[in-house]
Amino acid sequence: MSSADFSRTPWVDVAKRIEAGTLAVLALGACEQHGAHLPLTTDTDMAHGVGKRLADELDALLLPPITYGDAWTASAYPGTISISPRTLQAMVEDIGHELLRMGVRGLVVVNGHFGNREPMLLAARTLVTAGLPVCHLDYPGLERLAAEICDSQPAGPGFYHADEVETAIMLAVAPEGVDMERAEPSYPSFPPTFGSEPMQFRDFNPSGVFGDPRPATAAKGEALIAGILGESLRIVAAWSERHGI
Repeated sequence: MSSADFSRTPWVDVAKRIEAGTLAVLALGACEQHGAHLPLTTDTDMAHGVGKRLADELDALLLPPITYGDAWTASAYPGTISISPRTLQAMVEDIGHELLRMGVRGLVVVNGHFGNREPMLLAARTLVTAGLPVCHLDYPGLERLAAEICDSQPAGPGFYHADEVETAIMLAVAPEGVDMERAEPSYPSFPPTFGSEPMQFRDFNPSGVFGDPRPATAAKGEALIAGILGESLRIVAAWSERHGI
């Protein structure tokens, strides 16, 4: 099976997919710093890369990704472009309403950025109320997979940013954007109120790296993606059965 990638598919072919009954896959990314060795589009590249593989497995429509997200915590680093949570929520809702109008049976959202979670959940609630089933995925199983596959320790529990995990996945989906010669470890001390108040990461982490990206390989990235994909397909299958899709 293969997806109907909107970047490569004419409208007449999309129409045939919709007539036959199809799902749509939408990746949520961000434009924010990821250290000196990864591009600003890392979250988008990762989410869209995973989303494409998922769409291929589901024979679904692969939508263009949303390339901006709520990246306020990284806005002190040049290059980061953040949008408000309400803007992102509205974008997901508007896209969902358009899919519903054209007859798409359901929307699968692949989120690649932590700051997008709340807007994604609120948008999903609105769309479900309007009649469009939504399954939102946040790299399910990643913490277990990272512990099994990666050699370095995360900077914090479940905290992966410009580290071995993200660098490995980028080496698998967009290696042209990775410069391993500039990869350096960083294990900053998190402020005691981290997670309990808004704060800028640059205030306690000059490099923007959380962890050690140096052990990353494309093979590890492929293993991480395979695990995420397997868990995602399990969830989507249960969701599809629940909604009769």
